[in-house]
Amino acid sequence: MSNTITINGETVTIESDESMPLLWYLRDTLSMKGTKFGCGRGLCGACTVHVDGRAVRSCLTPVSSAFGKSVTTIEGLSEDGSHPLQLAWLKHNVPQCGYCQAGQIMAAADFLSQNPSPTAEEIDSAMSGNICRCGTYVRIRKAVADAADQMEKADG
Repeated sequence: MSNTITINGETVTIESDESMPLLWYLRDTLSMKGTKFGCGRGLCGACTVHVDGRAVRSCLTPVSSAFGKSVTTIEGLSEDGSHPLQLAWLKHNVPQCGYCQAGQIMAAADFLSQNPSPTAEEIDSAMSGNICRCGTYVRIRKAVADAADQMEKADG
């Protein structure tokens, strides 16, 4: 079995079990460790990546479903960590253990691409599918709102 996926702008040929979860292909085959394994059931969001710009749970996504598509991981969100969400995460001291943060940021990036001027309630609702074991939800909300403001200023 052979096919291609564009991962963070680089086209790779897949020669593995097409039912392998995308998470394991990224982590074990490509050694991209930014995307985390959390629950393995798509419930926690730690494994969130983008496929063709939309957030998906890579632990449940077979690698074959990404054939011919573009995948973006936390490593590909910005090469130097300068994405407004990444900067807002630092500004608001969001991470404690940091384990869920890549998934949180990837979920937030998809959300803001669809809703660039969210309310606090909309942020809470959109981010509710990503679990933070440390409970930094208030800081996550502030960081997402701050990033939305920064992105709006950059676009305006």
